[in-house]
Amino acid sequence: MRLGPLTDMSPEQTELHDRIVARRGTVPGPFQVWLRSPRLGDLAEETGTYCLRESALPPRLRELCLLLAARHFEAQHSWNAHVDKGVEAGIDRAALLRLARGQEPEFTAEDERVLYRFATEILDEHFVCDETFAAARELLGERELVDVVGALGTFSMFAMLLNTFEVDLQPGCEPPFPGIEGYRRVGGRDGAV
Repeated sequence: MRLGPLTDMSPEQTELHDRIVARRGTVPGPFQVWLRSPRLGDLAEETGTYCLRESALPPRLRELCLLLAARHFEAQHSWNAHVDKGVEAGIDRAALLRLARGQEPEFTAEDERVLYRFATEILDEHFVCDETFAAARELLGERELVDVVGALGTFSMFAMLLNTFEVDLQPGCEPPFPGIEGYRRVGGRDGAV
């Protein structure tokens, strides 16, 4: 990680640290960074918790939102932390492996296909066409669509944080995306490997 360990935490940092440990059992990689800005970290942790545990989406689609944002931003740490959770929630592992390789995932569940199309359009094109919006609204619902956009934004923010601060991959985990070794990107920006 680009930032060293915190050795002397402020009262606000200690309070956030303790709250994260109480909720998650530990202070995972991204939260090591969020501790540097405890107010923003608190809001990010609360929003992330809502998106993963409380939103109107079923757990399977919550995890899929996270994995789609992680893949879009090549956030390896986030992908590794959640790919098994996505499978446990009911997403087909083969589809996720295709997604990790940059291939069409071929989701079998209709709601996953619609969510994938919706998320891909908003992440790649920054807009959603009328046909995709109507299909997502019909299948998922209005509140759920708001939660999808909120989740994609939240998980994109986490992905950018993980990549910017080069949060280490989990011990024993390999980079999940082809052509990416550590934080080095093919054809461009170099970082620590």
